[in-house]
Amino acid sequence: MISRFFHLILVGMLGLLLSGCGYNDFQSLDEDTKAAWSEVLNQYQRRADLVPNIVATVKGEAAFEQDTLTKVIEARAKATSIQVTPETLNDPAAFSKFQAAQSQLGSALSRLMVVSERYPDLKANQGFRDLRVQLEGTENRIAVARNRYIQTVQEYNVLTRSFPSNLTAMVFHYNVKPNFTVQNEAQISVPPVVDFNKK
Repeated sequence: MISRFFHLILVGMLGLLLSGCGYNDFQSLDEDTKAAWSEVLNQYQRRADLVPNIVATVKGEAAFEQDTLTKVIEARAKATSIQVTPETLNDPAAFSKFQAAQSQLGSALSRLMVVSERYPDLKANQGFRDLRVQLEGTENRIAVARNRYIQTVQEYNVLTRSFPSNLTAMVFHYNVKPNFTVQNEAQISVPPVVDFNKK
């Protein structure tokens, strides 16, 4: 009778311990981060798919700077050549490499849009204007998708580091996931210089 009583207490304590271990929370948040990451990839792919149309439209402008177009094409090739797998989320080096390639493509596209301002015929081209609007919309979607991913990774990482779920993380090897970082953090921390003096 007493051993049965202790057995029930032990089972009850084990049940309480397992209910507070966070295993199911890890499963749920891991799936949330994968889903959020898939949306980020989806938006990056949408941007990459727009690039050939933008380049083809811009090439129609005879005097357009070839160097700018070449950089956009090379950045797109590099960004789309990186093989992304679910394991990328758990590998900080692979994640950083992917992020750098996407950042390079974004920068090249930004330079292309700035340079295009100097070409009135290109700015007047309806196809280019439509593509530009699509690209701006895609950049906004990328920002939203990245924000969602950042939030889900934050929830996952908090669970990974909090007690008692950190014990479950150690037992099942749930490591902290890498998050997006700013490539030029030192540069953007300096406020821009604004000079309204005409020269």
